[in-house]
Amino acid sequence: MTALPLDGVRILDLSGVWAGTFSTVLLADLGAEVLKQENQFVWQPNTRAVPGPRIPAAMTRSGPGWITGFPNGDPGERPWNYHPMFVSLYRNKRSFTLDIRRPEGKALLGRLAAISDAVLENSAVGTMEKLGITWEWLREQREDIIFLRAPGYGITGDYREARTMGAHLEGTMGHQLLRGYAGGGPNSNSGIFAADYIAAAQIALALMLAIWHRNNTGKGQFIEMAQAENAAAMFAQAYMNYSLNGEVEHAIGNRSIYAADGEAPCGIYPCRSEGEGGAETGDDRWIAITVTGDRDWEALRELMGDPDWARAPELATAAGRAARQDLLDERLAAWTVGFADMDLFARLQAAGVPAAPVMDSSRVLDNPHVQARGLYVPRELAREDIGVYHYPRPLYEFPDSQGGIRLPPVAFGQDNEYVYRELLGVGDEEYQRLTDEGHIATAFSDTL
Repeated sequence: MTALPLDGVRILDLSGVWAGTFSTVLLADLGAEVLKQENQFVWQPNTRAVPGPRIPAAMTRSGPGWITGFPNGDPGERPWNYHPMFVSLYRNKRSFTLDIRRPEGKALLGRLAAISDAVLENSAVGTMEKLGITWEWLREQREDIIFLRAPGYGITGDYREARTMGAHLEGTMGHQLLRGYAGGGPNSNSGIFAADYIAAAQIALALMLAIWHRNNTGKGQFIEMAQAENAAAMFAQAYMNYSLNGEVEHAIGNRSIYAADGEAPCGIYPCRSEGEGGAETGDDRWIAITVTGDRDWEALRELMGDPDWARAPELATAAGRAARQDLLDERLAAWTVGFADMDLFARLQAAGVPAAPVMDSSRVLDNPHVQARGLYVPRELAREDIGVYHYPRPLYEFPDSQGGIRLPPVAFGQDNEYVYRELLGVGDEEYQRLTDEGHIATAFSDTL
């Protein structure tokens, strides 16, 4: 069987929340051995669960599923091992516990760094400095080590000490002003923080390039990967439009920024409701439609029965349609609401008009296309008797390698034996001492 691309690469993961954690799942899916350091005395927000290690059962009955959802609606004694935010990002990884705030913990971390290829962290600036985990210190452990830091706004500059998560980062960078419905304020937007995932992809790429560079030169690297710089790539067109044309862009809802080039109409339109609202509301079934040019528009016209309003000469050109998007959205919505979303989807696709139903999560797993692509795979969590559930599979497919979910989402401290005994060569007496002193654990401390 062919080796995965990053087989033999070891990543020491000190990251948390999403940006760092998603980057290491990308690397782990490619075959890297990711050692996730955790601490029973420190709760990293949004990393293993929200809001903390002890979650009351009543909390699981309200709120969005990605925050409060648990298997069987029960947080159990160790909710951190199967919270939805955690299980989506911790496949193919190993977890060990170590209190790196103490001198002995830092010394043990140094021994692990000496046998690792790269170290990653994305804490607020000042955190690693207080712990003494610096580029200089890591080089003392291994001269060709790769150290990547991914703070919100960089390790220098006026914002360097600002603590940030996706919501803060996107608000500061201006994404909240460009995302949302026309005329709406940034506070009306939903909580979707793409900046985390864009930063994660760039972190993973930077680490792979640094490994390639070291393989060719023998030299390690220190990499500063400010998440704000990556977030800026989400709206590069707005920067360019202002720089070149002096135009300030605003939120345009679901319309295309390429409307003038032919992508109009483009939007999300209501379909016949399957709920109590009936066809008059269409507020729980939607379809996405994007006309990409004159041919698409003509096909859409024909499918609608070529109504009089659609034959207006000004709608025959891309510029004309771009100038009349309000009218197009109004008329299209009045037509789409009479159809079931899946039926209209099939009709539009058959006519060559790009379209897709907007499905809520309850319909995703049963979708034939999702099933055919194998986007979710059944797995049973290690050490947790909660049954088999479906988890998102890796982004890559390697038919000749042992890819996919090689290891299910890892339980807290699940690989302590491997890390301490096999990698560090710790004996029985020392292992017990480290356990008694709180370094080694499989549950968060009751003091949290």
